[in-house]
Amino acid sequence: MKPINAYLVGTGSWFMAFGMQSVMFTWLVTMVLRESPTMVGVAQMTLLLPGTLLILLGGGISDRFGGLRVVMLAQSISVVAPILLIYLIWTDNLTFQTMLIYAVLMGCATAFVTPARDGLLNHVASGRIQHAVMLTSMTQFGFQILGFVFASFTDAAGPLVILLGQASILVIGVVGFSRIPPQTADTHSHRHLSMIKLVREGAVTVWGDRQMRTVLFQNVAMGMFFMGSYIVTMPLLVREVFEGSAADLAWMNAANSLGLVCTTMLILRLGGIHRQGRALILAQGIGALVLATGGVVPNFALFVAMLFVWGACGGIAMTMARTIVQEQA
Repeated sequence: MKPINAYLVGTGSWFMAFGMQSVMFTWLVTMVLRESPTMVGVAQMTLLLPGTLLILLGGGISDRFGGLRVVMLAQSISVVAPILLIYLIWTDNLTFQTMLIYAVLMGCATAFVTPARDGLLNHVASGRIQHAVMLTSMTQFGFQILGFVFASFTDAAGPLVILLGQASILVIGVVGFSRIPPQTADTHSHRHLSMIKLVREGAVTVWGDRQMRTVLFQNVAMGMFFMGSYIVTMPLLVREVFEGSAADLAWMNAANSLGLVCTTMLILRLGGIHRQGRALILAQGIGALVLATGGVVPNFALFVAMLFVWGACGGIAMTMARTIVQEQA
């Protein structure tokens, strides 16, 4: 198996499991436990907070010991989280507090999987970085959609079947990453540095480059103003306004990811975008206008269509942001 193909198998498995988690976690907190908007926000924050706090540490460890080792170990450990939920649901011990434990486990795994996996991209890209980024984006969101499709059967199949599938898919990803050839010795040239120096070196590098610094600010803004609306407000709209089910949550997520896939495929067919910064700004501006319509659409069909357009803008923004950072790095 070619290194890029093995990488895509590992990446695809993670995002397929992530897609299933996006529906399952939201469904369990919002519709099974019937938590308030405040608690839904707390649950989603708990899922994301470990990544925010630990991702620089995860990147430093990846630099020191090699991304391949770290991603395989972290993704292996992540299998524990869905197995824990299976046990809790089976024994009828599922509570909001146990959902927070699951969130912390998966958040910590994500903090180490994400930088390790992204760091492997140059190793498998063979010099074609933008092409590899676009292939990765297509795989990421294509498999995420598959995860949403599987999770849409939660009402019929039950959460135990979906969670067992999530755990199995994560294991398949570890096998895929294991097929990537080991990284060369120079990849681990930072081993002599302490972890604090590694983190500081990465921060100084990003801050010292104008393009990477700009993308950093853009990502912070996207996290504050876009992601919060998506992972908290949108599921509450599905529950309170449209009286939706797990299938409706899956449709919501699938429409967003399908927009991402469509624009990524278009960019790949066009051979890439040369003015990446301009495309990034335009995509975010249009996405903001689309987001503003979310609270006024009269029915669920238009709501899903709006999320598709929002996802299409996100496909351009995310691809351009990753390409700029990878090329500058």
